[in-house]
Amino acid sequence: MKMDWQPLWLTFHLSLITTLVLLIIGVPLAYWLAYTRIRAKPIIETFISMPLVLPPSVLGFYLLIAMSPQHAFGLWLEQYFNIRLIFSFSGLVIGSVFYSLPFMIHPLQSGFQHLPISLLEASRTLGKSDTVTLFRVLLPNMKPALLAAIVLSFAHTIGEFGVVLMIGGNIPGVTKVASIAIYDAVESLDYGAANFYAMVLFLISFSILLVVYVMNKKWVRPL
Repeated sequence: MKMDWQPLWLTFHLSLITTLVLLIIGVPLAYWLAYTRIRAKPIIETFISMPLVLPPSVLGFYLLIAMSPQHAFGLWLEQYFNIRLIFSFSGLVIGSVFYSLPFMIHPLQSGFQHLPISLLEASRTLGKSDTVTLFRVLLPNMKPALLAAIVLSFAHTIGEFGVVLMIGGNIPGVTKVASIAIYDAVESLDYGAANFYAMVLFLISFSILLVVYVMNKKWVRPL
């Protein structure tokens, strides 16, 4: 039986791009959330954490509405930039970023908050900018949190189903990721194919998490 590897390749491609985008967004956002004292902070944190409690289909539905050319934002993108996000890989990336955002933000924010405040104060006393302080002082001292954020975001994106189905549908080679392929195979009673995709995702996820635990054990110094 010849297996189609394209859904797996598309899944890991989506997970990699999503994790990179989240890293670019998440590091400065988590840094700001860790140290800001604005009154709206709980509201911002609540919005970021919503994907943890919302059913994926709810988030996917509202993203579908927002991106649809039948509504203002989607229509604006299509008319002025000729960009159509629904049923496209770009739409999947945007949906995945929203869906996995708390898995990047929470470990990073916790990592920043557990660092000694003296690190931040010493760097600023020496005249270092916030950017230099962030990348040269703080991040190197929170490697476990950084690794956890990257791995959790990547692994969470691999397991997406509801959001990608709502936004991307089931287009082979474009939006048909492994989770959708498993669903299709089960519906077709092709349990061999479903088992193949599921086993690959299981082994990859297990290996990634194992690496995290091993690396964290090396980085944590015994008292």
